[in-house]
Amino acid sequence: QVQLVESGGGLVQPGGSLRLSCAASGITLNYYAIGWFRQAPGKEREGVSCMNSSDGIIYYADSVKGRFTISRDNAKNTVYLQMNSLKPEDTAVYYCAADLPRSGYGCFPQDEYPYWGQGTQVTVSS
Repeated sequence: QVQLVESGGGLVQPGGSLRLSCAASGITLNYYAIGWFRQAPGKEREGVSCMNSSDGIIYYADSVKGRFTISRDNAKNTVYLQMNSLKPEDTAVYYCAADLPRSGYGCFPQDEYPYWGQGTQVTVSS
């Protein structure tokens, strides 16, 4: 069975950093499109950063561009989200997702991602 497990969330002060991890089993992430999404209280879930397997183009939401970095370690079958200069508005539950192998730029519609993790809470205090 396919499973994605996020880790690395926690409480951090504004300006601090966290690195989220998403470990996969049942699929090889190198062959899949990967996305990080987040859902803040009272808001809809939004795409944060997405990296597709067939090209080197990486998408970042305008709100995180220059602060967040997505990467993957194929040997560990794990994808990461490095978050720097965190702001209170970054507070959310962060999810990783994997899509069937295909090309394209940006995050695909969320209902097209068949595999999701359970989420990890990131809280940036004021």
